Amino acid sequence: MTTIQSTLFPQIVNIIKELNPKTITDDRTKVLQPLVDFIQSKVSENKEIRINFICTHNSRRSHLSQVWAQTMANYFNIKNVFCYSGGTEATALFPVVAETLQNSGFQISTISKNENPIYSIKYTQNEHPIIGFSKKLDDEFNPKSEFAAIMTCTQADGGCPIIAGAEKRIPITFEDPKAFDNTPQQAEKYKERSLQIATELFYVFSQINS
Repeated sequence: MTTIQSTLFPQIVNIIKELNPKTITDDRTKVLQPLVDFIQSKVSENKEIRINFICTHNSRRSHLSQVWAQTMANYFNIKNVFCYSGGTEATALFPVVAETLQNSGFQISTISKNENPIYSIKYTQNEHPIIGFSKKLDDEFNPKSEFAAIMTCTQADGGCPIIAGAEKRIPITFEDPKAFDNTPQQAEKYKERSLQIATELFYVFSQINS
């Protein structure tokens, strides 16, 4: 898959160009393959691609995954990709996630300030922003059918055996950067997790033949 002229913000493009998918292990590519297959099947059938990234609190890993997946779809010019996120419960999008994305070149603005803030997350001038806030996986904001449920944490994967309406359920779990909250390593570890997710989703979308 080759990219066309990207409309992504320049800093995001620079980060993407520095990603190295060759660092992904063979075992991990096997974990990612079912998502590649799901996307490819939809592209081949000229159908819309809906992906809902799910973790326990919809506060960290699921949002990073949603944002980077939507960004990579744009980067590789794969049309009709709609990315979502949800949790087994709703809490709040952790502010350091927004800061991490902003430091990567995303334009972040706060739409609503409350216990569960709502963020506008833009990756390009010409597309609708991603609306980031914590929500349950079956929230009205999310699709009800014909989507892949990507389980981004082992707790949600084990505690949620059935995802209503999911066409495909795929566990792609990541270590939780929450373990480093309020430590000197916090910013570094959130950046590290963000770049891991970006690298793996770069790999996924790079495999798609349109």
